[in-house]
Amino acid sequence: MEQLSTPKNHKPTIRAWAMFDWANSAYNLVITSTIFPAYYTAITTTETHGDRVSFFGINLINTALSNFALSFAYLLMALVLPMLSSIADFKGNKRSFMMAFTYLGGIACMGLFFFKLETLEWGIICFTLAAMGYVGGVLFNNSYLPQIATKDQQDRVSAQGFAYGYVGCVTLQIICFVFVLKPEWFGITDPSFPARLSFLLVGLWWIGFAQIPFRKLPKNTYNGQRVTRHVVKKGFSELAAVWRRLREIPEIKRFLPAFFFYAMGVQTVMIVAASFGEKVLHLGAPKLIATILIIQLVAIAGAYLMSLLARYIGNVRVLMLVVCIWTGICISAFYITHEVQFYCLAALVGLVMGGIQSLSRSTYSKLVPTDEVDTASFFSFYDVTEKVAIVLGLFSFALIEQITHNIRYSALCLGIFFLIGLALLWRMLRVSRVSGQ
Repeated sequence: MEQLSTPKNHKPTIRAWAMFDWANSAYNLVITSTIFPAYYTAITTTETHGDRVSFFGINLINTALSNFALSFAYLLMALVLPMLSSIADFKGNKRSFMMAFTYLGGIACMGLFFFKLETLEWGIICFTLAAMGYVGGVLFNNSYLPQIATKDQQDRVSAQGFAYGYVGCVTLQIICFVFVLKPEWFGITDPSFPARLSFLLVGLWWIGFAQIPFRKLPKNTYNGQRVTRHVVKKGFSELAAVWRRLREIPEIKRFLPAFFFYAMGVQTVMIVAASFGEKVLHLGAPKLIATILIIQLVAIAGAYLMSLLARYIGNVRVLMLVVCIWTGICISAFYITHEVQFYCLAALVGLVMGGIQSLSRSTYSKLVPTDEVDTASFFSFYDVTEKVAIVLGLFSFALIEQITHNIRYSALCLGIFFLIGLALLWRMLRVSRVSGQ
């Protein structure tokens, strides 16, 4: 098992941990939210075929294809992460897994440099692998939170991680933004080159800055035991034991279903926002990128604001408030017709985006028993819950668009998930003592 070489709330360790968010959030912004969606939608929309593309001979709507690809990535990770986290706890080397997923994601982003319409299949494969690398790295990074911070500090430390992430990704986004908007400054004549260069920079940024937490986080206590089929089977048995342990913790039993439903909406909105803006209002890449940048900056304040508010009214009440706002966002998205409306809605998304992610992570961390050492297995349930939620959210969003040919209906239906999550949080507030945390 892993053991700490430094005490909890050790500032250098916490800063190093937060730098992982700084490193990988560049993927989340550039690849899932801004430049890649704009580039992908642009090159896959043609005069001949409209927004239809052929992927290994299958005819699909372009945005539906990318959402189906992400759904597949998250589903696959939801299936394998419990096994991998159990093996990591068994061998005491979860940081090694964290590194492996980081390199997978970073190299896949670099591979997107070669993505053009004629290499659609290659681009979707790299896009899928990058998502898998991101998901895997986040799981093992999250599992360090209860090990590096005491419960009374976990809200703040979680918010610090998200704040680092937002600042880091905005920094790289601005660099990429210059190449996209002013290619003539650099003698670039290929219109696809600035976007593809941005994908390459994301991979380099991700892998490069991840070296800081890799060097500073608590070292592995590697036991050298071999992973056999028996060990893998035992990993699932240990995971089942953790699940039985979780079922004995009423607060977690009530929190995870609520988190599952509102995460379906939150993560899907964050992923499809740029594609929605392009398809509904035809904003164009520059306006979309600028909008997402504003969202990231507002999200920094949102993460700290929600953390501060939770001190006074409790985590669950704040989550309920934020979920109500998310519900209103989905309903409003169905009706927007002007750019100004989209910008106002985007600012609101930014305010609640950072808060709900940060507070959800720290709320779950508080619920994990303090005597547990195998935090990777415990956090695998949190991450699997989130990833399955993303799979269902993205799949339903893509399916509704594929059937109705109207992305507005997809956005409206996400509001249902938020309403269910709100009802479950209300139930949790009534029967759980966690509401005072």
